[in-house]
Amino acid sequence: MLKAFLAWLARTSLVGQIAISLVAGGLLAWLWPEAAQSVSLLGTLFISALKAVAPVLVLLLVVSATSNHRPGHATQIRPILWLYVLGTFAAAVVAVVAVVASMAFPSTIQFKDAASAQGAPGRIGEVLMALVQSAFDNPVRALMNANYIGILAWAVAMGLALRHASETTRAVMHDLGQAITRVIQGVIRLAPLGIFGLVAGTFAQSGLEKLLDYAHLLAVLLGCMLFVALVVNPFIVWTQTRRNPYPLVLTCLRESAVTAFFTRSSAANIPVNLALAKRLGLDEDTYSVSIPLGATINMAGAAVTISVLSLAAAHTLGIQVDLLTAILLCVVSAVCACGASGVAGGSLLLIPLACSLFGISNDLAMQVVGVGFVIGVIQDSAETALNSSTDVIFTAAACEAAGRREAVAA
Repeated sequence: MLKAFLAWLARTSLVGQIAISLVAGGLLAWLWPEAAQSVSLLGTLFISALKAVAPVLVLLLVVSATSNHRPGHATQIRPILWLYVLGTFAAAVVAVVAVVASMAFPSTIQFKDAASAQGAPGRIGEVLMALVQSAFDNPVRALMNANYIGILAWAVAMGLALRHASETTRAVMHDLGQAITRVIQGVIRLAPLGIFGLVAGTFAQSGLEKLLDYAHLLAVLLGCMLFVALVVNPFIVWTQTRRNPYPLVLTCLRESAVTAFFTRSSAANIPVNLALAKRLGLDEDTYSVSIPLGATINMAGAAVTISVLSLAAAHTLGIQVDLLTAILLCVVSAVCACGASGVAGGSLLLIPLACSLFGISNDLAMQVVGVGFVIGVIQDSAETALNSSTDVIFTAAACEAAGRREAVAA
C-alpha cells in the first residue's frame, strides 16, 4: 500500500504535493508538537537553499540575456517598465482606498513597549540614496548580502560588455544561466518537504493564536492583494491588449503565484516564470530580461503592505488622514516598494518611513514592523505571489500589445 501511495504521489503535480504537505504539517503540529518542532529543520534548510542560489541565479540570467541580446531585435522592455511602475502605484492606491473605506471597522494594532529599531530609513531621500548606493556596491558583497539592486546593476554592465565577446564566451554565459536554472528547479522540487517543515514548525511553536489576534488586519491585506490580482491587473492588461484578460491572468496566478506563495522568493520563482513565458509563446529576447528585472523592482504586494500597515498604525493612534497625505502615502509606498530589494529587511523595514508621514515615532513604527513579522507567514507569501505573477502578466501584455500594433501597421 505504501508503494502504491508513493507512486501516486510521484504522479501528483508539485502544487498537489505542496497542498498535501500543508495538511500533513498542520496535522503533525496539532497531534505531535514535539516532533513538529524537530522537522522544522526541513523548512529552514529549504529557505536557506533558496536564499543561497537566488542571487547567483539573477546575476547569471541577466548577464546571459543581456550579452546574447540581438541588436535591432524588437523588445518591449520600456513599456514593461512603465507597467511595473503603474501596477505598483495602483496597488498602493487600492490599499489606501480599502483602509479608508473600512473606517467603520478600522484595523488596529496593539502597541506595547517599543521594539528596538533596526536601521530603518527616516526620509524618502534616504531610501533613494540607499538605492543608488546599492547599485554601486561591490559585486561580491552584493552577492553575499543578496543586494538585488547591486546584482542587477553589475549583471547589466557585464552583459553589455560581453556583447562584444566571442560567440563561444556568450554561449558559455548562456549555458551557465541554464545550469543555475536547473539547480534552483531542483530546489523547488523539494518544496513539499520544505513546506511540510515550515508549517509544522510554525504552528507547533505559536499555533493560530497570533494570526487570529490580527485577523482583521490580515484580511484587509489579503483583500487588497486579491483585488489587485483579480481587478486592477486585469484592467491594466485590457488597456494593452483590448481583449478578455482573465485567461492570461488566471493562468499566471495558477502557474506562477502558487509556487511563489510557498517559496516566498520572487528571485527563486524566476525559472518558473521563464518557463511559463516560454509556454505562452512570448518573445524570448524580451522575457529573458523583463522577468529577472521584475523580480527585483516590481513590488505591488510590498506597496500594499506598506500602505495598509502604516494606515492601521495611524488609525490606532487616532490620527486623521487627509486626502493630500493619502496621495503622498501612495507615492511614497510605490517608490519604497520598488526599492524594497535594495533595503535590508524588505518592505517591512520601510514601514517606519511611511509612518513618519503621520508623525508616528520610530519606536511605535518599529512595533508595526513587529506585527508584520507576526503575520508574515501569510502576508509575505501572498505579497510574493502577487509580485512574481505580475511579472509574467505585464510582460505578456506588453508583448501582445506590440504584436497588435505591428499587425495594424502592416
